[in-house]
Amino acid sequence: MSLETLKKDAAAAIDSMKAELLALSHAIHGEPELALEEFKAAKRLSDAVASHDIPVQRESFGLKTAYVAEFGKDSGPTIAILSEYDALPGVGHACGHNIIATTGLGATLALAKLGARLPGRVRYLGTPAEERFGGKEIIAREGAFDGADAAMMIHPSNLNLTTMPCIAISEVEVTYIGRAAHASAMPYRGLNALDAVVTAYQSIAQLRQHIKQTERIHGIITEGGLAANIVPERASCRFYVRAFDIHELGELKQRVHHCFEAAALSTGTQAQIKWGSTDYLDLKTNWPMAESFERNAKMLGREFFPVKEIPAGFAGSTDMGNVSHRVPSIHPMLAVAPAGVIIHNAEFAKWAASDKGDAAVLDGAKALAMTALDLMSDRGLLDIAKADFDATADISKSALAKLYANHPSDHHGHAHPHGAAGGCGCM
Repeated sequence: MSLETLKKDAAAAIDSMKAELLALSHAIHGEPELALEEFKAAKRLSDAVASHDIPVQRESFGLKTAYVAEFGKDSGPTIAILSEYDALPGVGHACGHNIIATTGLGATLALAKLGARLPGRVRYLGTPAEERFGGKEIIAREGAFDGADAAMMIHPSNLNLTTMPCIAISEVEVTYIGRAAHASAMPYRGLNALDAVVTAYQSIAQLRQHIKQTERIHGIITEGGLAANIVPERASCRFYVRAFDIHELGELKQRVHHCFEAAALSTGTQAQIKWGSTDYLDLKTNWPMAESFERNAKMLGREFFPVKEIPAGFAGSTDMGNVSHRVPSIHPMLAVAPAGVIIHNAEFAKWAASDKGDAAVLDGAKALAMTALDLMSDRGLLDIAKADFDATADISKSALAKLYANHPSDHHGHAHPHGAAGGCGCM
C-alpha cells in the first residue's frame, strides 16, 4: 500500500466525518469553558473517540479533563496528536481552541480508520488548561509523552504559518497586606495595600523601557479594595512575564520580583508573591516535520506566510513549547480569519465558528494525518527529525524539572495547578 494511497484514504475519511467534526467544533465553541473546567468539551471529544470503537482513558495523568487513546502497530513509530479545548475569560473561544480540538480528533479518527494498514502508532491526547496552568507540562511530568517519537498539533490564526512564533512565559500573582483605617478620619492609622499594587505597576512600567525587544511584561489589578472611604488592607495583581527563552526568562523574573518587593518596602505592607509552578518554555520547532506539514497543507490549497518576515517581538506563548523540548514537535498555524482580525479578541471568536474556521478544521485534520503518515512511513524523515531535535537541544530532559525550582526568591508560593497561579498561554 503506497503512502499516497494512505494519505488519500485518510483525507477521504475526514471528508466523510465532516458533519460530525464541524458539529463538535461548534458545540465546543458554543459552550466555552475555562482551564481545568473543560468538562463538557472533554466529554464530547472522548465520547467521539469511543463512538468510533477506540478505547479511551478519561481523567488521565491526574487531570479530570485530560484523556488519552492509543492504537496501531507496536513495531512502528508513535506519533502523539494533541487537542486542546479551553477558552478565555470574557471572550470565549477567541483563541480558537474549538478548532484545535477537532483537528486533532479528526486526524486521529482518520488514522484509526486505516486499520491494519496504519504503519505506526497514534497516541491521541486531550490536553486541558493551555491558557493557564500549563496542562501539557502537567501531563508530561506524568509520562504522557514517554516513548513518543514526535508530537503535533495546529493552532488557528489570521495567517497560515509553518510555526507559531513563541517565547517563554511565567505568571505571577501578588497580594499585598496592609492595614484598614478610615480614609478621612484617621488615614495615618492605615497601610494602603492598593498603593503597593500601584507602586509595583508603575515600577514595572518603568522597567519596560529597559527590556529587550523580545521581552514582555503585562498585567492587571485583580483586587483593589472594598470602599473608597476605607484604606485598602488587601490588594492584588497578576502579571505575565515573557522572554526569548527559559534562560532569559529567569533573569527577567528576578527584575520583576524586585519591583514587587520594593513596593512592599515603600508602603510598609507585606507582599505575598506567588510565581506559577509551571513556566512555559519557548517553542523549539522541528523543521523537518514542519516542512512535511507545509508540503501536505499546500496540497490542500494552503499558502504560507514566510516566517522570516514576521516582525521581531511578535510572539505569544504556549505549553506546547514544553512538549517541544521533550520530543520533536510542530505547532503550525492555519488562517481562520482575515489578516486584520487579531487573536484573543471577541471578533476572532466569531471567525472560529465561521465557514473559514470550519475549513481549517478539515484542512488541519488532513494535514496532521498526512504528516503523521509521512513520519510513520519514512524512517529517513523520522531520523532526520530526531537528528534535528538532538542538534538543537539546549535543555536536557533531566534538567526540565529543575527549571521550575529556579524561582526568584524563597518567600513566594508554588501554586498547585488548581490554585491561583499557573502558566499562561497562547497568543
